[in-house]
Amino acid sequence: MEPKDDILWHLAKKRAGFKRHLISYVIVNSFLWTVWFASGREYDQNDYLPWPVWVMLWWGVGLAFNYVNAYVVNTKDAIEKEYQKLKNQQS
Repeated sequence: MEPKDDILWHLAKKRAGFKRHLISYVIVNSFLWTVWFASGREYDQNDYLPWPVWVMLWWGVGLAFNYVNAYVVNTKDAIEKEYQKLKNQQS
């Protein structure tokens, strides 16, 4: 068996975690919307949005942060860039 690169292994775990989080988000929110539709879609006239929207919104914020952490932020590159910047300042 080939030895694992620790950085790539950590990144792979983050991305797999994000995918599980996304699947949970879709399944649970689909269920909540189904419950809302099955319950007659009633909500108070003072409410502007159905209640499942709030769950989707706030959970979606967490999901977005999870995505950024897994796919956008590359800590290895960020550390390397910072190191090179500090190294160039000393020269």
